Amino acid sequence: MLPTIKSYLKFLYNSKNQHGVHSPFVFDLVTKCFYDNTKYHDYQSLSEYRKFLLKSKTTIEVTDFGAGSRVFKSNKRQISKIAKTAGISPKRAELLFRITKYFQPDTILEIGTSLGLATSALSLGNSNAKITSLEGCPKTSEVAITLLQKFGFFNARVETTEFSSYLKTQQLTTDNRQLIYFDGNHSKKATLEYFELLLPTITNETVWIFDDIHWSIEMEEAWETIKNHPKITVTIDTFQWGIVFFRAEQEKEHFTIRV
Repeated sequence: MLPTIKSYLKFLYNSKNQHGVHSPFVFDLVTKCFYDNTKYHDYQSLSEYRKFLLKSKTTIEVTDFGAGSRVFKSNKRQISKIAKTAGISPKRAELLFRITKYFQPDTILEIGTSLGLATSALSLGNSNAKITSLEGCPKTSEVAITLLQKFGFFNARVETTEFSSYLKTQQLTTDNRQLIYFDGNHSKKATLEYFELLLPTITNETVWIFDDIHWSIEMEEAWETIKNHPKITVTIDTFQWGIVFFRAEQEKEHFTIRV
């Protein structure tokens, strides 16, 4: 926990709001999306989905292929507790909704469905997008598939699969407007593997979001490697997320933004 506290203090020291941003592209993103205070009606749908999960007393056996949990000591977990402690927070779900609404991606890939909280935000952000969400745990995937259908998020398809195997064997999309949300395995090795496997799909309009970039020293190392990759031109560190862009017209620049 101590490295995380140090990382957060460093983040606060280096972070800026819109007044410290001189890139027009990033300034617009921060002011029109990150700091958009509109009370969207879709936030109610996000809240209802979350409330349904928080009321569930059902227990499932979770198969964890990632870096493990800091909260749960057993693989038998109550759905309500997974939603409360391991799912995307309400604030972050609303931000993910706004980012999706802002960029209007044609296709979305989510690596790590869990119970579908983030998936619902992606779906509401652009109901016309084709969403593929990957989940390794069969029981968790089963819950997500059922609830996404129940709440009408029909543009989201959940694949129960091991992530790297899927990325190696599938014909991955190269649609011009694409968003990828990496939230499936918080280890340096896996994160960089997914990064390399997906690089052939990038276009100038691609947006990638990496979750928990300060989760561990290893994840911070992975984030530094990603930032310095020659194909990446703009990165934004929001502490919870690392957002990257491949815009050829932009000078390479790294931003640390409070959201």
